[in-house]
Amino acid sequence: MHSYIKSIFMKIEVSFEGNKKVSANVNGHIIKTDQPIAGGGDGTAPTPFDLFLASIATCAGIYIKGFCDQRGLPSENIKITQDIEFSKETNLVSLIKIEIKVPADFPEKYVDALVNVASLCKVKQHLIKPPTFNLFATRG
Repeated sequence: MHSYIKSIFMKIEVSFEGNKKVSANVNGHIIKTDQPIAGGGDGTAPTPFDLFLASIATCAGIYIKGFCDQRGLPSENIKITQDIEFSKETNLVSLIKIEIKVPADFPEKYVDALVNVASLCKVKQHLIKPPTFNLFATRG
């Protein structure tokens, strides 16, 4: 065990399922990924990068859902859309725009609060203050 590892709170195990399919076991849940046909995959599942981007929107969604649940507000007609812009120079994400669409009868006094609570999303917070990555290989 490496000395810089103080404690493990979560362990994700990755397996290779054939061709470009890669799956992750996260607390007993299997998350499947694949590459598009144009990228040599079979197109049977989202790419890992697609899941990363979806995690941002769904994280905002769970924070909004919790906010609404705590106040007895209906959330089933709230829609969240996420648009991604990429830099032409780097081909990396340069802008993530998240729109929270509330129904006309949603209480006005809570609209700004939805934006504030969505910004608390742990995925977004990790992008703002990224963790340190330590990658290494072992034998056996």
